[in-house]
Amino acid sequence: MTTRAALLVLADGRFPAGGHAHSGGAEPAVKAGRIGNAQDLAEFCLGRLHTTGLVSAALAAAAAHGLDPLALDEAADARTPSPALRDVARKLGRQLMRAARATWPSHELAVLAEARPRGAHQPVVLGLTARAAGLGPADAAHCAAYEAVSGPATAVVRLLSLDPFEATAVLARLAPALDQIADQAAEAARHGIGALPASSAPLLDISAEAHAAWPVRLFAS
Repeated sequence: MTTRAALLVLADGRFPAGGHAHSGGAEPAVKAGRIGNAQDLAEFCLGRLHTTGLVSAALAAAAAHGLDPLALDEAADARTPSPALRDVARKLGRQLMRAARATWPSHELAVLAEARPRGAHQPVVLGLTARAAGLGPADAAHCAAYEAVSGPATAVVRLLSLDPFEATAVLARLAPALDQIADQAAEAARHGIGALPASSAPLLDISAEAHAAWPVRLFAS
């Protein structure tokens, strides 16, 4: 398998990594009235891309670069103040680990799985998965950045019955910003864990905690 094909497989929404069950904060944003149309979705995704998307992309790039995944997992914990989101990140990491080890078995993945039986943070697992698939830090960063916006876009189609063509157009128009964030993340990863961004999105954290307490919800997060 060529690296280009591997990137397509890893970024494909049908890859069984569990992301389809999560809205990336879109469900509480829709309920609060912050997302009601395609323009709102675009603004939400852009904000998410420059905050949690950048952090995730940098962590993934750093793992693909070969930095210590356990230290990166601790760095991810420090950059995720919401307990609900830390729990989500580890659940998604555990599911991605299962899919990754079945698809691209590697010693590094096996070691991380043994060290973090409850799951490592998803971006760290994503970076190691990219590394196992023969992909580089920039590829891992692009994949993480794309996941940061594609999840909410897909969720809003279901939550609002938004025209899927409009949602896809939002993602297409975000492409230059996505490339910029991925490049920034990959560059940061070259300079070690201390140089990784720690951009925050307090409203996403607050919404995640409230969403976790909802008795009825369509998405897990």
